[in-house]
Amino acid sequence: MTSRSGAGPRLPQPRKRLGQHFLHDVRALEAIIDALGPLAGRTVVEIGPGRGALTERLAGRAGRVVAVELDRDLAAGLRVEYALRPHVRIVEADVLDVSLGALAEGPYVLAGNVPYYITTPILFHALEHPRPDVAVYLVQKEVADRMAAVPGSKVYGALSVNLQAFVKVRFMRAVGPRSFNPPPAVESAIVQVVPRETPAIEPLHERAFRTFVIGAFGLRRKQMLRVLRTLTGLDASECRSLLEGCDIDPMARPETLSCDDFARLVRALAARSTPPEPETASG
Repeated sequence: MTSRSGAGPRLPQPRKRLGQHFLHDVRALEAIIDALGPLAGRTVVEIGPGRGALTERLAGRAGRVVAVELDRDLAAGLRVEYALRPHVRIVEADVLDVSLGALAEGPYVLAGNVPYYITTPILFHALEHPRPDVAVYLVQKEVADRMAAVPGSKVYGALSVNLQAFVKVRFMRAVGPRSFNPPPAVESAIVQVVPRETPAIEPLHERAFRTFVIGAFGLRRKQMLRVLRTLTGLDASECRSLLEGCDIDPMARPETLSCDDFARLVRALAARSTPPEPETASG
């Protein structure tokens, strides 16, 4: 989704149906590179290289670049551009249909100007194992604010919790519409995402965690006692006991809970529904 400086007329025009807005701001491009950290000898997977502005900078600094582009014409142009640079691979595919870890073939970092209409699916696709050592995204600013939001803030929600349970999110800088061709109708921002050393929830409970968090924020105006009763069907006394056992105020609302609070509650629910191990007779 980026546009290389000095590109000639052979490049195709932006396609609205693919949400294409080509980044040309050198400062924004360099900010993405800086947020990735040292690149010498490392593999970078790039989402949506577009016309190749970021690709060109990555190719000059990284050990290997794998760029995933959905647009057939753009992918064809990039293959020609990098035909004599074997450390750059152009993959024509929908990024949601490929394993990023398999493309990387080892440890990797991730970068991309993410199409705004599929931002959330891409963010969660990148959480699949193996996860990148660091990911840097250019996204709609509204989404960036939600990604990095803290409990109690107006934009804190299911996206915030479901990301922050697994990664640390850092808002890097805003990027204005004039940094793109064509300019989008919204502000954009660069965010850095780094895996947590210890995720809030174990892999066994990840699916249940995400489902519960989405359900809870669907009832965000309700208190947690009502939320838990609605989502589980348990009676009030049992819900109160579960919440208090997790050190969560039954009168609290979902937007005040941290991802670790939600994790404790999901574990408690899982433990409640897991039958006890059968006793074995001793001889």
